[in-house]
Order: sequence, then structure tokens, then C-alpha cells
Amino acid sequence: MRIVARDQWFEVRRLDDGVRLIHEPYVRPFYRCNMWHVQGRERDALIDSGSGLVSLREQLPWLTDKPLLAVASHTHFDHIAGHHEFAERLVHPAEAEILAAPTGANTLATAFVGDEMFEAHPDCPLCYAEYRVKAAPATRLIEDGDVLDLGNRVLQVLHTPGHSPGGISLWEAETQTLFSGDILYDGPLIEDAYHSNLEDYARSLARLRQLPVRVVHGGHFPSFSGERMRALMDAWFARHAL
Repeated sequence: MRIVARDQWFEVRRLDDGVRLIHEPYVRPFYRCNMWHVQGRERDALIDSGSGLVSLREQLPWLTDKPLLAVASHTHFDHIAGHHEFAERLVHPAEAEILAAPTGANTLATAFVGDEMFEAHPDCPLCYAEYRVKAAPATRLIEDGDVLDLGNRVLQVLHTPGHSPGGISLWEAETQTLFSGDILYDGPLIEDAYHSNLEDYARSLARLRQLPVRVVHGGHFPSFSGERMRALMDAWFARHAL
């Protein structure tokens, strides 16, 4: 398999409203986590931290120019493996134990990490054969209704279980932006993980459908409009007799 230099491992795209998309282009799309960097006046938020194969802080040192809140939308390996690099780590209580004591089983790494995940490998000692998620105990637990105050913008925590019990979304009412994690993205959803629950999934989607969403930044695949969000939700409910 092709080897890629570590300084080429991440791609960063600037979006509207002070949001950056960070991702790992050599991880194949189904496995590739979207990391969302939200810029605030006093502090920034990083929603999810990717596979951990290459250091975010080393390759993207501007991430910590200001205090940074590293938020876990949930604790599957592809979303939390970089969390140990940051001083402030936020997660819902239902998955705090996984963040503090991750294993191949409870993060789904054992089930998914392998050759099929990569277009190329990073040029560093850590490869998928030695892969493990490092412990990153939470410094703050966040629950439904909590807010992340970045100084000039506020992200509201919405508990959206279904994909996993501690899944959260973040809602910025002022810009009508939803960061949905893995409860919804424009691609094949994972509804059958060991701690997934379809009834919770249905309740979470029904709740999100009531929001006046302009744009959705999901945990995987490209962002999409509120209109597309409602179409995806309608299709989901049509497939499930709940």
C-alpha cells in the first residue's frame, strides 16, 4: 500500500461562518470522520478528532492558538482517537467510560480497522496493525440543554441517542447550523452497532426534524441542506416501521 508523508495526512477546508472541515483524505469515505473546527472569539470547539493515526496537534498547530474544547459526538474510534492530545475533553455521561477506557471492542476499532479502510498509510511508526485508541478521560460531561459558549457564539448540546447511547448533536440557532455527528449524514447509516437502538434513533430524528435547519454538518460524507435533511429523515422512517 502507498505511504503518505504525515504532513499530507490531513486536509482542511474553510467553510462559511468560521467553520473548518478537517478530514483524512487517505481514509476511504465510509470510514472517514468529519472533524469540525468552530472558531469563537474566546475559545474554539473541535467536534470529533478522527482516527488518531497522525497527530492533529503536530500537523495542525493552529488548533490550539486559543483554548480548545474537544467534543466527542460519540465514542467510536474514528471520532475520538485524537482526543488525548487536548486538555479539555467533553462527552455525554452515557459514553464517558468508553472515552476513559477505550478498547477495540467498545470503540468498534476491532470491527472496522483494516486494509479496506485506507487508500494509503501514513509514514509513521503507528500503523493499523498496531492500532489502539488512547485513553482520554473527560474533563467535562455535557448533557442535553447544556451550552458551549465560545465567546461570540453558542452551541447547544442535544442528546441524540440511537447510533450510540451517548450520541450528541450541536445546534447553533443563530446560523441555523446542525452538527449531527453520526445520528444523520448523507450516506449509509450504522444502526446495528452493539449499543445502537432503533427506538432511540427514531426519537432523535423526530426531534431534529423540528429544528429550522439551514445546513447540516454530519460525522461523515458532505454537508447538506435542511431540505435534504428532512428528505433523508422521511426516507429513514419509510424504511422502519416504528
